[in-house]
Amino acid sequence: MPFSPIPAARCHYLLDLLAQVPDPRKRRGRRHPLAGLLAVGIAAVIAGSRSFAAIGQWAGDAGPEALAVLGAARGPAEESTFRRAFALVSADVLDRVLGAWLWTRAVQADGRLVIAIDGKTVRGARNKTGKAPHLVAALAHGIGAVLGQVAVDEKSNEIPAVRELLKAFTDLAGAVLTIDAMHTQQDTAQAILSRGADYVMTVKANMPTLYRQLKKLPWTAIPAVSSVTTGHGRRARRTIKAVLAPAWIGFDGAAQVVQLRRTVTRNAGTRQSRVHAA
Repeated sequence: MPFSPIPAARCHYLLDLLAQVPDPRKRRGRRHPLAGLLAVGIAAVIAGSRSFAAIGQWAGDAGPEALAVLGAARGPAEESTFRRAFALVSADVLDRVLGAWLWTRAVQADGRLVIAIDGKTVRGARNKTGKAPHLVAALAHGIGAVLGQVAVDEKSNEIPAVRELLKAFTDLAGAVLTIDAMHTQQDTAQAILSRGADYVMTVKANMPTLYRQLKKLPWTAIPAVSSVTTGHGRRARRTIKAVLAPAWIGFDGAAQVVQLRRTVTRNAGTRQSRVHAA
């Protein structure tokens, strides 16, 4: 029997959350509860299923005990049942529910939850205009799970989409959000701080004043810590310096500023880079 990596104790909580998803199906002819169909589908995907046919096969092989734990006590549903149910369910609602469940499984690093905010284009998918959808997502370090995501409007960019994504998290107390230079904006920093979180933002030339301020700090006088890693035909040395942010920096919530130097050596030669962050 295929193994489901969802612990039984978590499964009941997942079913409670899935029960909040409105059932868009007509009442007549319903055989399987929607929460059970969704839970079985999720378990099948976690187990490696990548199509509705594979989900239906996984459900057929799972056995009555596993299905009962997943809220499908009436037995396995057909592939077509899964296909219709998932097609009708609101993707936004299901995404929020799964994000809430994954939040309970997020791993804290040194006592703090670390979340990466990043954009990605969904290759192989197409929206109504035939283009691959572009998303911004909140990814929990440690479990590699997406806690939430929103689509980027075709006529816009990632910056407002990230702020919209942050609205889904009413409380991020103690979390640290890492974010790339595109989103190093005062409004984004305020949105993170207002939810009780801290940030690590890369600073580049799109914030010219802050970028110049950080470059001019007396980095040569600041102690450094280095680490060396090897693998995949390369040797990488990372040297980091951190100092309390001067009051005149004037960027909301900036407590420390950082300089990171990377030296990567391959057979073809050595490449160096320097990055600043706040």
